[in-house]
Amino acid sequence: MADGRYDVILVGGGIVGLAVALEITRQFPRFRLLLLEKEERVGRHQSGHNSGVIHSGVYYKPGSLKAKLCVTGAAAMVEFCREHGIAHQICGKVIVATREEEFPRLEELRRRGEANGLTGLRSIGPEELRQIEPHASGLRALVVPSTGITDYAAVCDKYAELIAARGGCLLTSTEVTGIRRQGGEITVGTRRGAFSGKSLINCAGLFSDRISHMAGDNPPGMIVPFRGEYYDLIPGRSSLVRSLIYPVPDPRFPFLGVHFTRRISGSVDAGPNAVLAFRREGYRRTDFNMRDLGSYLAFPGFWRMAAKNWRSGSGEFYRSFSKAAFVRALQRLVPEVRAEDLVPGGSGVRAQAVTREGTLVDDFQFVPSERMLHVLNVPSPAATASLVIGRTIVSTAAEGLRWQ
Repeated sequence: MADGRYDVILVGGGIVGLAVALEITRQFPRFRLLLLEKEERVGRHQSGHNSGVIHSGVYYKPGSLKAKLCVTGAAAMVEFCREHGIAHQICGKVIVATREEEFPRLEELRRRGEANGLTGLRSIGPEELRQIEPHASGLRALVVPSTGITDYAAVCDKYAELIAARGGCLLTSTEVTGIRRQGGEITVGTRRGAFSGKSLINCAGLFSDRISHMAGDNPPGMIVPFRGEYYDLIPGRSSLVRSLIYPVPDPRFPFLGVHFTRRISGSVDAGPNAVLAFRREGYRRTDFNMRDLGSYLAFPGFWRMAAKNWRSGSGEFYRSFSKAAFVRALQRLVPEVRAEDLVPGGSGVRAQAVTREGTLVDDFQFVPSERMLHVLNVPSPAATASLVIGRTIVSTAAEGLRWQ
C-alpha cells in the first residue's frame, strides 16, 4: 500500500506513463515513485486497443520529434520483446498507391523514410506487389521491410512488473480527484486517499487536459476523442493478407486510412475508420457522456477543426454506419474481400489534441509547469517508441524540475 511522501507521482498507467516510470526507476533508483491508474489494470485504453504495429518511421516529417523517436524506439521495442520473451515479428508492410495522383505522395514517403534512416525501402510495381501480397492490387507500392507487430498489452504488463520489482509503487483503481500545490509539495487527492510528492508527471492520455486543468494550469488545447472501428477477417479468409497492407495516407490528417493488419495472434484486422466519439472512452457508437460532448462543443477549436475537415469527417461517419462503404474502401487494396468475409472487430479511442485554432496536433506535446510536466499529446507511434519517449520525458522532467 502506498504511504508517505514521494519524489515523483505519475498519473496514468498507459504505455507512456509506464515507460516513464520504468525509466525513472533506471535513472533515479533512489526516488520514491508512485504511479496512479484509475482502471483496475494498466494499459486498458489506447495502449491495449491499438493495432499492435511496431512502426518503422516512414511517415514522419524528418527532424520532427516523432521521426527521431520512432526509428530508435522501434529498435528498442524489438530488443525489449526479445529480452523478455514477448511475441513479436518483423513482417514488413506495403503502402499501396491505387491512383496515379498518389504517386508523388508515395515517393515523398520513400524520401521521408530514407531521411529518417530507414534502410531497404523500395518502390515496386504491380507484379512484384502480387509476389509479396498475392491478393493486393495497386499501380505502385512502397515496401517497408522494418515494420513489425507485437502485443502491447503484454508489453504494458511487463513494464509494470519491472517497475514493481525495482521498488516503484503502482496503484490501480485509483482515480485522481484533485491536485493542489502548497509550498514545495504537491498533494494528489484520489478516491483512495491523498498522496503527496515533490513533483508530478501527467500521462493521463484521454484525460491529460483535465488533469492539467485540475492542477490549475491552462493547456494549449483540448483532447478530442476519435474512435477507430475495426472489422476482422473471418479465419477462412485471413489468407488474403500475409502481413500489413496500407493505403497512401492523406497528409492533411494524422490518420493512416483503412488498412489490413495481421496481428501477432494470426488474425487479421481491417480498418480503422476515424469518427468523433461522444464520450472520451466511447468504444461503442452508443457510448455518450454529456460532460465530454459538451466540453468540446463549447471549445472554439473544435468548430474550427470541424469547418476544415467536415467533408472527410462526414465520409468517416458514413463508413461507420455502412458496412458496404467500409468494404468498398478495403477493396481498393484487396479487391477479393467481400462483406461476408468481415465480422465486427474491436475499437480504440485516440486522444487527439486540438489547438484553439482548430489544428490537429501531429507531434508530441510536453508542457512544463511549476513542479509538473504535462504530457498532452502522444500520438502514434507512442507504443512503438514508448521506451525512448519515456527517456525523453524523464530527461525533460529532470532538467525542468531540477531532479538531483
